[in-house]
Amino acid sequence: MESAPAAVLAVTGLPVPSEATPEAGEGKRPRPPFGVVLAACLVAAASLIPLGFVAFMTVSTGWDTAAALIFRERTLELLGNTLLLALITVPLCIVLGVGGAWLVERTALRAHRVWAVVLAAPLAIPAFVNSYAWVSAVPRLEGVFSGVLIATLSYYPLVYIPVAATLSRMDPAIEQSAASLGLGAWRTFFRVVLPQLRIAVSGGALLVALHLLAEYGAFAMIRFDTFTTAIMEQYRSTFNGAAGNMLASVLVTVCLVFLVAEARVRGNARYARIGSGAQATPTRLGLGTWQLPAQLALLAVAVLAVGVPLWMTVTWAAQGGAGIWQTADLAGALGASLWLGLLGAIVTTVVAFPLAFLAVRFPGWLSRGLELSNYVTSSMPGIVLALAFVTVALRVIPGVYQTTGLLVAAYVLLFLPRALVNLRAGLAQAPKELEEAAQALGKPPLLAFARVTLRLVAPAAAGGAALVFLAVVNELTATLLLSPLGTRTLATEFWALTSEIDYVRAAPYALVMIALSAPMTYLLFQQSKKAAGQ
Repeated sequence: MESAPAAVLAVTGLPVPSEATPEAGEGKRPRPPFGVVLAACLVAAASLIPLGFVAFMTVSTGWDTAAALIFRERTLELLGNTLLLALITVPLCIVLGVGGAWLVERTALRAHRVWAVVLAAPLAIPAFVNSYAWVSAVPRLEGVFSGVLIATLSYYPLVYIPVAATLSRMDPAIEQSAASLGLGAWRTFFRVVLPQLRIAVSGGALLVALHLLAEYGAFAMIRFDTFTTAIMEQYRSTFNGAAGNMLASVLVTVCLVFLVAEARVRGNARYARIGSGAQATPTRLGLGTWQLPAQLALLAVAVLAVGVPLWMTVTWAAQGGAGIWQTADLAGALGASLWLGLLGAIVTTVVAFPLAFLAVRFPGWLSRGLELSNYVTSSMPGIVLALAFVTVALRVIPGVYQTTGLLVAAYVLLFLPRALVNLRAGLAQAPKELEEAAQALGKPPLLAFARVTLRLVAPAAAGGAALVFLAVVNELTATLLLSPLGTRTLATEFWALTSEIDYVRAAPYALVMIALSAPMTYLLFQQSKKAAGQ
């Protein structure tokens, strides 16, 4: 069994544990083109700006001041809130994700193909829209357990999708051998199946944890204080203040701790089937009297995660009537979101290409190091990256502050792995020999590359660009801090209206975001199945 499919983790911007790359053979390896290496190094250098910003601000603040700000009661309170949120939410997401995937992929669940899609559907609803719906349904919703409720319902698909894809590809021969040795269904699951899901589960859990660190709108709406909400408050009250910068340094430290912990849990294990012959078709476990409870449990999850947000949003929209849809503000926000999404997707895909090219054609320590720098940056909360860009822009190049170029640059660093992972997969499936054959027929190298390799990579590039587009449309914190004056996207306009408690006028923006996200979520689900061999 292999690790979580590339298309799945691409949506969250994290690396996929890859198989060992075969050696190119004996002899001296060819050197990568200088221009490609230079471009990749420039991208990697830019990706280190946020980390450098945090380190510089911590050092420049001075140890005494930094220690006083970091070890004060407020910081410990935020740290406690964040860790408590993660300690409760992550296990719940694992239970829902693994349980749902097992029911869909390994049991005789009725309508399992329908449930497979429904359980992935919450990814189409931004977490801050989910929070808006739940606050509408339960106005007194606030505090840590409200945060756990909303975060769990929003993020459990990050575990469910890779685990379901892994289960669908897992060779059932080992399970059959365990059953023949007398192990029952539950003992087989915990002793045989679950250990093989370790990579998918640990990766999904990491994604949930990082989303918890980065989320702002969902927790601000229920008045639950986290590092991100506190940093935003500090930014608004004292721009680039020492207190906000120290909170950012603690947040980045927690983020890096999560990354290291996931790497330790995942380890270097690979679960791959080696041998001749076709993989056996798994025998679905009969549910018997558990069929109805299983159906009711999945229905409850679907109602809470999808039904409540859609129902409340549609209800608010219905109260406003047709008039709330016929506004220039909605059309302008939609146009700005589409423009920024398209621009961000194109630029990110182009920027990711040199890194993907080096990783596939010239694997080695250089390509791995360049990739790692981008993965670390993309896992950092958007508000930290935005603060870094604001500070650097004002101190070094004041003219680029609040320009579209700076905003798009932030999008590139935040969502680069979504394009990079897809491009890597596409380039890996484009045989270099075809390009060499075109050159042997008289085509110049660049022309052969463009006519052969780029055509083969185009579908993967389009898939990566689509995922970046989706991320840009739903991005909130970096857009709030970096967008040019007068620029209003669907996410920022929705946030402005909900901040004014104008839930009726906010409803169309939420529904449009969901409508734009739904096709991309389905694409992600289909890509995960395709990567799993289905």
